[in-house]
Amino acid sequence: MQLNLTGHHVDITDSLRDYVTTKLEKLERHFDQVTNVHVILGVEKLRQKAEAQVNIKGNQLFAESVNEDMYASIDDMIDKLDRQVRKHKEKITDHHRQNGALKDQPIAE
Repeated sequence: MQLNLTGHHVDITDSLRDYVTTKLEKLERHFDQVTNVHVILGVEKLRQKAEAQVNIKGNQLFAESVNEDMYASIDDMIDKLDRQVRKHKEKITDHHRQNGALKDQPIAE
């Protein structure tokens, strides 16, 4: 997974970078086909904003969160992305049984 971390009106410290990378590992545990993640952390007056664009196999996900605390904003954003990743994973798995319908059963005579 390639991670791009950008800051708008905020310096990206090592602790912020480590926090984001450890939280993004949660996404990789649920879905291993995450290829690229672009995270933008920004400050607008008293609002701390975190947004991320995630490229996964077959789709592109986006989530943003605004909070008074940057770490809380990152947590909320990761939770939103995690829900989207799990929903995408549910869509791509085939839930239909092979030959499980009644019409596919052999007729007993």
